[in-house]
Amino acid sequence: MSPSTQAEHHSVDRLGWLRAAVLGANDGLLSTASLIIGVASADSSRASVLLAGLSGLVAGAMSMAAGEYVSVSSQADSEKSDLARERRELHEDPRGERSELTAIYVKRGLDQALARQVATQLMAHDALGAHARDELGISEQMTARPVQAALASAASFAVGAVPPVLIATIAPAGTQPEWVAGVSIICLALLGAAGAKTGGANVVKGAIRVTFWGAVAMAVTAGIGALFGTHLS
Repeated sequence: MSPSTQAEHHSVDRLGWLRAAVLGANDGLLSTASLIIGVASADSSRASVLLAGLSGLVAGAMSMAAGEYVSVSSQADSEKSDLARERRELHEDPRGERSELTAIYVKRGLDQALARQVATQLMAHDALGAHARDELGISEQMTARPVQAALASAASFAVGAVPPVLIATIAPAGTQPEWVAGVSIICLALLGAAGAKTGGANVVKGAIRVTFWGAVAMAVTAGIGALFGTHLS
């Protein structure tokens, strides 16, 4: 197969699931680690720490799934409404819609004659598809998929939450905050680097950004846990 006929793969093709997966895993790791560190810093028992971690994992995964489903469903409803209106306009005024599409191509750099020819041919092939893509910005790759997004968010959150829970289970008594924080920072760096690489961004910047804010969050919750633990003991 010649280079000109090879299928190309771009980062944008992965944006739908990548956004949900990276966000879910990062939230699962950071929120669960911070929760465990906060509870452990309050001199809680191992059982209390594990219960907090597992509760955070389950509640967080369900919350991520519900939130993502509602958010993406709203996007899908908006897309359906826009497509229905566009379908109606194409039926009522096809000439006006062709002129509208022609104007879009002229703005993108085509001359008037070529823009009209392109608009005519594309509308003859798939009028709604042409307007959805070039007028509304709706494409197959970016179409909202609520169930897929919800499942990806829940699963990735749970996967991200597993390392801090496991470390809290096996860490020596009294050292859980340090162990969970250390392992979580490493995991955050790997997650940030992986997300940046998959999305085509700078790997180092991605890792540093996620790690820095993760460390800040864990430090704050550790301080709050230690403060309340001291006053409540």
